[in-house]
Amino acid sequence: MQSQPNPKPPFKFLIPIILFFLLLLLPSLSFSSSTQFKEAPEFYNSPQCPSTSKSVQVAMTLDTTYIRGSMAAILSILQHSSCPQNIFFHFVCSSNASNLHAAIITSFPYLKFHLYTFDDTTVTGLISTSIRSALDCPLNYARSYLPKLLPLSVNRVVYLDSDLILVDDIAKLAETPLGENSVLAAPEYCNANFTSYFTPSFWSNPSLSLTFANRKACYFNTGVMVIDLERWREGDYTRKIEDWMELQKRIRIYELGSLPPFLLVFAGNIAPVDHRWNQHGLGGDNFNGLCRNLHPGPVSLLHWSGKGKPWVRLDANRPCPLDALWAPYDLLQTPFFLDS
Repeated sequence: MQSQPNPKPPFKFLIPIILFFLLLLLPSLSFSSSTQFKEAPEFYNSPQCPSTSKSVQVAMTLDTTYIRGSMAAILSILQHSSCPQNIFFHFVCSSNASNLHAAIITSFPYLKFHLYTFDDTTVTGLISTSIRSALDCPLNYARSYLPKLLPLSVNRVVYLDSDLILVDDIAKLAETPLGENSVLAAPEYCNANFTSYFTPSFWSNPSLSLTFANRKACYFNTGVMVIDLERWREGDYTRKIEDWMELQKRIRIYELGSLPPFLLVFAGNIAPVDHRWNQHGLGGDNFNGLCRNLHPGPVSLLHWSGKGKPWVRLDANRPCPLDALWAPYDLLQTPFFLDS
């Protein structure tokens, strides 16, 4: 008697497998077309732009997860600048360089920029797990290597995270005085509980806690910084940050990603910047991403640091009130936002 072939498994059993592989491919599929983002208008220097105006050097990281935020940030910078043609962007990525480059060119064909590749293995052996997995991405640590990545001719740079927008002229931030000794400038928050950024093991060890002796150490957010790259290189501050990361691997002295090493090296020794230049925390806390209001005072930069990102909440139809301020800068090409 001839044996019957095995019946084919029902298609419904293949659906979970297909979905699994589609999820794996999703990041790359999202960049399958360079027309994903709309083309932004071209911006020109205003008549008030001084002929002797220096170029503003801006550094940002790019990846497929936050590219939508990066696009909005770039647009906001150009739109509110009196000299947008004098801005040069330094983008750092660790993967998908060709797709990211194509996305920038499509939306900003006139943009002056250079794309640098950051080798993840530079820091993978130094990274310790933190309270939120997104903070453990090697690209989060690329800001510590800007003096090595960028040309020696670049002496000063404004570093910006991807989850922010500017509503003021970036030249004002770039011109922040650094004084005679400061390597970087950023808004300081001295009312924050500084001790909470380090573990009891750190504070109970005199040789470690004395790090902040004779320093008025205050919290500052590393998502907005003006950096003197020449002073950084002279002081070999990348190595100093790495030393603290190596110690963290042996003795857990902090819980929060790439921020604490910056605090250990620079807190108490930075040039101050008005708080208007980093209205941070709009993404909520690192656990729930709850809605937050603006801090009192004027606003030049809104920063959705924290777990919640405006584009995610808008897509989920669960936006926070302040997410409406981000939405006009969104360049994502969707059926709902296509040009008429």
